[in-house]
Amino acid sequence: MCARAVVMFQPPVCRPDRTGCQRNSLILPLLLLLLLYSSLKAAQAAKPKGPGHTHLNSIRIDGDISLGGLFPVHARGHDGKPCGELKKEKGIHRLEAMLFALDRINNDNNLLPNITLGARILDTCSRDTHALEQSLTFVQALIEKDGTDVKCLGGGAPIITKPERVVGVIGASSSSVSIMVANILRLFKIPQVSYASTAPELSDNSRYDFFSRVVPPDTYQAQAMVDIVKAMRWNYVSTVASEGNYGESGVDAFIQKSREDGGVCISQSVKIPREPKQGEFDKVIRRLRENPNARVVILFANEDDIKRLLHAAKKANQTGHFIWVGSDSWGSKISPVVHQEEMAEGAVTILPKRQSIKGFDRYFISRTLENNRRNIWFAEFWENNFSCKLSRHAVKKGSGLKKCTNQERIGKDAHYEQEGKVQFVIDAVYAMAHALHSMHQELCPGKVGLCAKMDPINGTHLLKHIRRLNFAGIAGNPVLFNENGDAPGRYEIYQYQIRNGTPEYKIIGHWTDQLHLNVRSMQWPGGVRQIPSSICSHPCQPGERKKIVKGIPCCWHCERCDGYQYQADTYTCKMCRFDLRPNENHTGCVPIPIVKLEWSSPWAVIPVLIAVVGIMATLFVVVTFIRYNDTPIVKASGRELSYVLLTGIFLCYATTFLMISTPDVGICSLRRIFLGLGMSISYAALLTKTNRIYRIFEQGTMSVSAPRFISPASQLVITFTLASVQLLGVCIWFGVDPSKAIIDYEDQRTSNPVLARGVLKCDISDLSLICLLGYSMLLMVTCTVYAIKTRGVPETFNEAKPIGFTMYTTCIIWLAFIPIFFGTSQSTEKMYIQTTTLTISVSLSASVSLGLLYMPKVYVVLFHPEQNVPKRTRSLKAVVTAATMSNKFNPKAGLRPNGEAKTELCESLETQSFSTKQTYISYSNHAI
Repeated sequence: MCARAVVMFQPPVCRPDRTGCQRNSLILPLLLLLLLYSSLKAAQAAKPKGPGHTHLNSIRIDGDISLGGLFPVHARGHDGKPCGELKKEKGIHRLEAMLFALDRINNDNNLLPNITLGARILDTCSRDTHALEQSLTFVQALIEKDGTDVKCLGGGAPIITKPERVVGVIGASSSSVSIMVANILRLFKIPQVSYASTAPELSDNSRYDFFSRVVPPDTYQAQAMVDIVKAMRWNYVSTVASEGNYGESGVDAFIQKSREDGGVCISQSVKIPREPKQGEFDKVIRRLRENPNARVVILFANEDDIKRLLHAAKKANQTGHFIWVGSDSWGSKISPVVHQEEMAEGAVTILPKRQSIKGFDRYFISRTLENNRRNIWFAEFWENNFSCKLSRHAVKKGSGLKKCTNQERIGKDAHYEQEGKVQFVIDAVYAMAHALHSMHQELCPGKVGLCAKMDPINGTHLLKHIRRLNFAGIAGNPVLFNENGDAPGRYEIYQYQIRNGTPEYKIIGHWTDQLHLNVRSMQWPGGVRQIPSSICSHPCQPGERKKIVKGIPCCWHCERCDGYQYQADTYTCKMCRFDLRPNENHTGCVPIPIVKLEWSSPWAVIPVLIAVVGIMATLFVVVTFIRYNDTPIVKASGRELSYVLLTGIFLCYATTFLMISTPDVGICSLRRIFLGLGMSISYAALLTKTNRIYRIFEQGTMSVSAPRFISPASQLVITFTLASVQLLGVCIWFGVDPSKAIIDYEDQRTSNPVLARGVLKCDISDLSLICLLGYSMLLMVTCTVYAIKTRGVPETFNEAKPIGFTMYTTCIIWLAFIPIFFGTSQSTEKMYIQTTTLTISVSLSASVSLGLLYMPKVYVVLFHPEQNVPKRTRSLKAVVTAATMSNKFNPKAGLRPNGEAKTELCESLETQSFSTKQTYISYSNHAI
């Protein structure tokens, strides 16, 4: 018995490269583990092992060159146990695929002729730490062991078995395991080819320079999954990752690709711990349910976590709610969905493009306990696959298990379906074999078997040959690697469907740089054909803008572009131009309808009717006066000023037509001229009359001489002088601001754009209108003042009282006009109300003058001609004296209505010719 064993470790020399001598942070703890492990092995008595001899948790097959193998034969253990239940497909199928490939290669006379490949295959138990401990076996041969200090009790030299030298490693399956193992293998320059590890991190050639893989990295897979999500028009998804490099790197790659492509947002990003506690998966489901709109769940999780997650979802009664999109760790495996098929229905999974290898099917189906003793786990598989026990004592009553008869057959007595990664395991073994073959041809040309240059095999040289490979794999697909050791991205898209009660994985598309998806062949939970939705916010309706929720670009609130806004783009509402309004759905702007006062409008009919009647009446009076121009009453009314006054009245009526006509430059110019001119002429004539009466009687109280400027010619000059002031103001206005027609979009710009109208009108503002009518108002007020002053003149002598009544009535009309006109300035009917009010007010003013001043005279002329005869003429002195004395003798006369005085002295007056040299003035020649 040996006293002790001393193990001396010679650390390998670091390979210089661009980044210098790199050492991973895990090196020191790994070396300590190495020393401990090697010491224990050296202290043990070792015996030579024959071909096929099994080691604890490993398979050893002797050969000229040994390859390592890492497979998850068992699931992760619980409660402190390193290993759990057996994995039939992911473990045994893949392991047997390596054995199958080794058999084919060793029987191939063209590939590595006269060189036998051996193997050392280990169980990772789906745990990275356990895999690291197991993989130390691969580097034992590189550790120099010094046994000089080892003393045996018999005095003999210790026997130390030199382990086989592993030149390359096939595996591992899980990315986290591959990363852990790659960190130690690179220290000893042992190339590694994985058949299933897809973490993007492994593409870092500066850290994992001896790592290669025959499957594409998850960057391709993540892109394919993003393309699937976008093709389904899903934009709000959750992610679930198993803690570790594979899950976390895969989700990170998916999130990065979704951000680069845009249009996909993450609702929840949940991580499953390496050692999930009781209720951990229920907590995951609760988090996924927090946002019911995010129905799609992206899964980068290991097989065990997927199975437990589906079970938790089923327990939470979420069948049919979640749509799973699984990575290649799910692929087309049966084990994750066993007994929870309805929960997995509709799941879309992805798997590197593969084919079922019929040669492997024949090989595996033919495996029995007798011909497959080299696989130390095959007996456990046999019991698991056929639900039996090999030992009679292991069969318990009531357990439902039976004793194995060894007559059971795979595929006959139990279901068999080839696992999805079998092809890649075979390709990985063949890649290592082809690289060794290429290296042998280079270093040992023409020699049979290994030569001295390949003993030992240089790992760096072997890696170069691996990266140069380009051969047809077992399924006919090319096997090649890029500069990072990655295989090209080729995926098949599956969907888990239940048809007629039978669940199956159906190929629905493929991805090679771009997605090809047969959407029509897809079927969703409950057999529904319509694609389920997984969106944060529904698309906004036309005329609504998106208001993005901060930090979540796929979530938004829809805000209506209201008022005069239109949807300029997806996120912006803009105001329409002043002359436009939004269309019905607020997606653009359309011209605002133009309106004007139409002749058929009720607002126009009434003013026009009044104007037409007024014009006819005015023309009738004019014709009557012309017909009876030389009669006493016509003469007594002052023919010259009467015709001027009637002209002004006519213009007042005619203004109505200008105000209703369609505005243009000509119409607007005429409006400026005639709107105030007709009233100015009318009130100028009336002012001249009342002023003349006032001056005559005022002068008569002081002197019998006639006042100046009371002749007809003088009266006309005064009248036209007063009216010319109006014309002068209009001319100045034309010079300062030429007349034009405008479209006013503010008059009828209502809060509801549907009712908005542009008003075609002349550029006459309310202030301009006041200025335009202001002079006429001044004449009207002045005339009213004189009418009041002359109210005591005898009524049979002059027209003072009719003029007074006219002015009083006119003032009332315009006092009513002002509040109506300006009080409706904010009304949407402003154009109609103000135009109608103005035209009617002007027409009524003209009608009052026409009715009170001329209709009585026309009535007498036409119906009482006997009163229209010449009478005795009295002198002005007599008339004025009589009127003055009447007021003196009867002081209450001034209190009579309208200031009437007694007129007994003025019975009648005769008209006679006027002589400028006479001292007395006859009434007939100076009648008002």
